[in-house]
Amino acid sequence: MSAVLPGQAQRVLSGMRPTGRLHLGHYHGVLKNWVQLQQQYECYFFVADWHALTTHYENPQIIGESVWEMVADWLAAGVDHNAATLFIQSRVPEHAELHALLSMITPLSWLERVPTYKDQQAQLREKDLDTYGFLGYPLLQSADILAYRAGIVPVGEDQVAHVELTREVARRFNHLYGREPGYEELAEKAIKKMGKKNAKLYLELRTAYLEQGDADALATARALLEGQKNITLGDKERLFGYLEGGGKMILPEPQARLTAAAKMPGLDGRKMSKSYDNTISLRDPPAEVEQKLKTMPTDPARVRRTDPGNPDKCPVWEFHLVYSDEKMQQWVQEGCRSAGIGCLECKRPVIDAVLQELKPIQERASEFSRDPILVKNIMANGCQRAREVAEQTLDAVRNAMGLGYN
Repeated sequence: MSAVLPGQAQRVLSGMRPTGRLHLGHYHGVLKNWVQLQQQYECYFFVADWHALTTHYENPQIIGESVWEMVADWLAAGVDHNAATLFIQSRVPEHAELHALLSMITPLSWLERVPTYKDQQAQLREKDLDTYGFLGYPLLQSADILAYRAGIVPVGEDQVAHVELTREVARRFNHLYGREPGYEELAEKAIKKMGKKNAKLYLELRTAYLEQGDADALATARALLEGQKNITLGDKERLFGYLEGGGKMILPEPQARLTAAAKMPGLDGRKMSKSYDNTISLRDPPAEVEQKLKTMPTDPARVRRTDPGNPDKCPVWEFHLVYSDEKMQQWVQEGCRSAGIGCLECKRPVIDAVLQELKPIQERASEFSRDPILVKNIMANGCQRAREVAEQTLDAVRNAMGLGYN
């Protein structure tokens, strides 16, 4: 179990690459989750434009074309710039500096073994991905996370290895640079600043954890430190590390939080994805949405209206699982298997539900698109807030690595 810094456990970081229009898969798989998280945690959501360049460096115009429309879609979907900090990765240069500093200590083999490295090279064979940027993008992700000392990183299963890499990098950094000269003496002085009662309790809890592995004692000691008002942030960093017998905890280790797998199917039954050309964009006009759904394939066994079908073999059924209640789903199952309903009848409730879901999103997106200055101001303010937080981390990192000289 890794130590956390004040407030870090309640901080969430997540990003999205601007590589084209957002679709229903993004809405159900990411944005709805962000809307929930922003009510519970201190959230940082960012436009990952540098990450987009790792695979789209030969076609960068798509990034510029996508950024502002994507942010407008976030806002239209309910992401609140007053509840979360929204920013653009490339407008916070501290990400690049931290990436460079972490690259000094990260073994090359750690990057080469990340599962997605070879997987994506195989999947994107049409692109030349033999670049340092592509090899190093998991470390850039680590810099994204560690710059905010985020405690929670919502990811799909394919990204868990990236968070684990981040944990390893943070652990290595703390091992190399957390043992400041006179560390134990500084920690003992910091304990005395807590006052006699709290100092005694802290030491008792530390002993219970180190000697007996008492996880509850560790959690109680962390909570005790969180509430201390009369010690500096540097002292808190020392005492969080001292709790576990280690050095100063400069970069805390984040935890991956698995997000529920996106249940949004594509028009062909596969996962909705731009690469499959099976998407419904959040910006598609109603007539286009209706046409896409009307013409999507159904159970191939239903050649004629009178042929019975099997919903489990029909992509339309996957949409009913997302949009229809139990009563409607039962109607589909019975009607399809008995040939009591036709495929167009089956699609109608899905069409209506999708259009109903998209209408308020598109209306709000249009409002933001008509006022691009508002969107840019929102992001400028978010970038400034993000820089202030990231700069605090960079100060600690620079000092730890001997770069804090004047």
